Amino acid sequence: MRYDFNKIEKKWQDYWAKHQTFKAVNNSDKPKYYVLDMFPYPSGAGLHVGHPLGYIASDIYARYKRHKGFNVLHPQGYDSFGLPAEQYAIQTGQHPRITTEENIKTYRRQLDQIGFSFDWSREVRTSDPNYYKWTQWIFIQLFNSWYNNQSNKAEDISELIKIFEAEGNTNVDAACDEDTPNFTAEEWKAFSDVEKQEILLKYRLTYLAEAEVNWCPALGTVLANDEIVNGVSERGGHPVIRKKMTQWSMRISAYAERLLQGLETIDWTDALKDIQRNWIGKSVGAQVEFNVIQSESEESHTISVFTTRPDTIFGVSFMTLAPEHELVSQITTPEQKAEVEAYVEATAKRSERDRMADVKTISGVFTGAYAEHPFTKEPIPIWIGDYVLASYGTGAVMSVPCGDQRDYDFAKHFGIPIPNIFEGVDISEEAFADKENTIITNSDFLNGMNYKKATKRAIYELEQLGQGEGKTNYRLRDAVFSRQRYWGEPFPVYYKDGMPQMIDAQYLPLTLPEVEKYLPTETGEPPLGNATKWAWDTKTNKVVSNDLCHAEPVEASQHNGVYPLELNTMPGWAGSSQYFNRYMDPHNDEEIFSQEAINYWKQVDLYIGGSEHATGHLLYARFWQKFMFDKGLVPVDEFAKKLINQGMILGTSAFTHRIWINYGDYNTINKYVYVSSSTYKNHLNYNFALDYLEDSKNVKIKKIVFELIRSVLGEDFEVEIKNIHLDFFKNHVDISLLNGLTNELNIDQYLIDNRYKEFQAEFFLDNDENKIINDSGKYIVSRDVEKMSKSKYNVVNPDEICEQYGADSLRLYEMFLGPLEQYKPWNTAGITGVHGFLKKLWKLYVGQDGLNVNDAAPTKDNLKTLHKTIKKVEEDIENFSFNTSVSTFMIAVNELTAQKCTSMDILEPLLVLVSPYAPHIAEELWEQLGHNKSISTAPFPKFEEKHLVESSKNYPISFNGKMRFTLELPLDLSKEEIEAAVMAHEKTQEQLQGRTPKKVIVVPGKIVNIVG
Repeated sequence: MRYDFNKIEKKWQDYWAKHQTFKAVNNSDKPKYYVLDMFPYPSGAGLHVGHPLGYIASDIYARYKRHKGFNVLHPQGYDSFGLPAEQYAIQTGQHPRITTEENIKTYRRQLDQIGFSFDWSREVRTSDPNYYKWTQWIFIQLFNSWYNNQSNKAEDISELIKIFEAEGNTNVDAACDEDTPNFTAEEWKAFSDVEKQEILLKYRLTYLAEAEVNWCPALGTVLANDEIVNGVSERGGHPVIRKKMTQWSMRISAYAERLLQGLETIDWTDALKDIQRNWIGKSVGAQVEFNVIQSESEESHTISVFTTRPDTIFGVSFMTLAPEHELVSQITTPEQKAEVEAYVEATAKRSERDRMADVKTISGVFTGAYAEHPFTKEPIPIWIGDYVLASYGTGAVMSVPCGDQRDYDFAKHFGIPIPNIFEGVDISEEAFADKENTIITNSDFLNGMNYKKATKRAIYELEQLGQGEGKTNYRLRDAVFSRQRYWGEPFPVYYKDGMPQMIDAQYLPLTLPEVEKYLPTETGEPPLGNATKWAWDTKTNKVVSNDLCHAEPVEASQHNGVYPLELNTMPGWAGSSQYFNRYMDPHNDEEIFSQEAINYWKQVDLYIGGSEHATGHLLYARFWQKFMFDKGLVPVDEFAKKLINQGMILGTSAFTHRIWINYGDYNTINKYVYVSSSTYKNHLNYNFALDYLEDSKNVKIKKIVFELIRSVLGEDFEVEIKNIHLDFFKNHVDISLLNGLTNELNIDQYLIDNRYKEFQAEFFLDNDENKIINDSGKYIVSRDVEKMSKSKYNVVNPDEICEQYGADSLRLYEMFLGPLEQYKPWNTAGITGVHGFLKKLWKLYVGQDGLNVNDAAPTKDNLKTLHKTIKKVEEDIENFSFNTSVSTFMIAVNELTAQKCTSMDILEPLLVLVSPYAPHIAEELWEQLGHNKSISTAPFPKFEEKHLVESSKNYPISFNGKMRFTLELPLDLSKEEIEAAVMAHEKTQEQLQGRTPKKVIVVPGKIVNIVG
């Protein structure tokens, strides 16, 4: 019987689906274990071989835990709201729902094809109204909550209202907007309903406010920081600018300290924890108030600055505001207005990440205004500079050039004074930033103090002046929660008198309306503004026609109760911030999940996904979990106990090279000639071009060609290779140069068919037709390893691998490539090794005449091979070292084959070991061994140390130092017993021929040497 992997794999995939083999239950006598992958966005391209890496690892662990007797929850679903489907809708008019459903079918087929043990009965889709009903519900809970700093948790907004009614807000210690006014109970009661709502918005955990956002005009939406790469949108590479917009925001900053402390309680990678710590960015220092100097007729202004170095306050020689700072337009003098506005406009075109990363460019503009130093009362010039960010601290810095290198460089560049306040330090070349070795001078009451003493004294003196206080600051900003898209969760919000009102939870979900166009409206409103039926009737609690809304405000008595709905939708991370909990009870229509389910599963035990989500999904999900813990909805405040970041499988990309060459007359137009990488590597470039032109007798042309080639193919050529991609060939090649292929050549299809192959485009030596052949006679692209992506033309489709080699081969190969956390290049040729191993495994069990397994007693060697395999595989799985397990399987099969093992006692447990890695072949052989239940229910073999303990020693028996034969003896024999056994052996007598040896040297466990 041959190993027909295609037939076998289809058979067992159908079996698992029919019998729901991997369906978990919410109550069991078994211990629970929850294994989760970050659910995928279903793109139109489907999966490539890089995607399943983490899924295979988690599947191995889930299957292993089932063998170990656990009730395993291993669900899967789809993060199905996303910009690509919306962009496709804009281009084609096809509803994103249709595109998404088609893509999900492809993903499901591919995931099933690889043999994952997912519990598909719990599938969720973030774009399913039955799912996002609960995303909307959580939003309402956040809206109806505030953060009490005294109790250090979220509480219901009704409790805050009671405090306001009883005593105002003077004694309230809460996370709130900085501009929140103080008021008494009497003043609160006198406020209008709208005024009360405005104040409550300053406390709510989700709130409306004007915020600086990343706006992408081409996509017509706000982008999160993690959706921007190198200053452009990750999707499409479009420019991104900073602008102010009224947006929904989440008050994640209230949880900054708890998010930091929580990292100490979870088993996540140190690298990812550090990313989150840096993103949260805790700093201890002082808040300092600088008064802006103005004439009596001008409005007074104060600039708040947070600094970690209040000890250096006497070294301030200028102040720098972020270009977006709200005071810039108010304090700039008329003489500086034009220059300042031009700078602000230019800065708006750069993302914050861009500005943070650019440490070389020095730019800024003087506003013409001055601030007063709190102690010396000297005027300090106020500048704006793009190295200061509005989103960090207060958006303003007190610039101390002698103690900060960026301030130092800025001051040097613009000729601003650099006073030295450090004793015995030379600052003529650079700033001095070693605070631990600081002694302050030229600083009045701080003179002679070290950093710690000066910091405490400076804060005290600022507090005495009423111009500062000690403060802990966090870099973490509140998260903008609005997106100007169609394909996202609708907000359960309508507007009455301009104030947001929540739709009652019993009427959820609020589903997306139908629209004719998915672009913003002509007046700039988000795509939902195109809906004709998008208003809320508070009397019927239904969505009704926009025409029923009053165009102008009317008296309450005259209002028909119909109000406009929110036009923005929620961001992509909304649906992924609680999906792990919804999996526990996905079909519950009455509540987000039952307390029985959440208290049984509690949290994810193992979470596998990419580290690129560190400051996005993983941070927001922790925030939502802590909020839900505060509200008593979940039993733990961290959603994932252990997290592993899988590495990445890299693809091999093809790159083209190009140079300019003149043909014929000097004035002839330049054309591209594509030179093969082999030509470059053999340093034949110059010869290739010059040989062709040798007969032209045109010295001027020869010289030009030589210089042009040197300039392009010189020392920097390796850099150019990385930047010139395959699509350059498609976009720039002169098709007339490809006549050597065929006149009917479709260049687009040619590129698609050959993107992993050598280009066979021959360039013939023909002076009349200006065709050139390179030294190899064909066009060869160069290769480089980079991220596997459809846009890089380097993806490998798992469908092809499964068809040719089988899913078990794919699973084994992806694990065999290297440690899970590392980046690994894909090489399809390498999969033949693991495929050959599976064939050998099959032959160990099945011969030409059928099953090779019987009840023969296992030999000592059989048992040793089995148990060292059990020990190694179990250790590897527990340590997530899956690559070394594959090697162990290969060794075991080779040894058992050499031992001619047919024992059921050996080969049956071996299949259980292999099953998590190669489940299809394991299931098939398990059935052939006579089992009528899935191998997934079989217990994991138990390791027995005794089979690895050596009970005997194969002694080399030497005569006068020369080994003549070997003799196996028990290891527990004494020296005398060993000597007696050796001397009595017939081969010893044969060697001695009746002589009596002079002595016998015995080293127990090592050697025996007979002398004389």
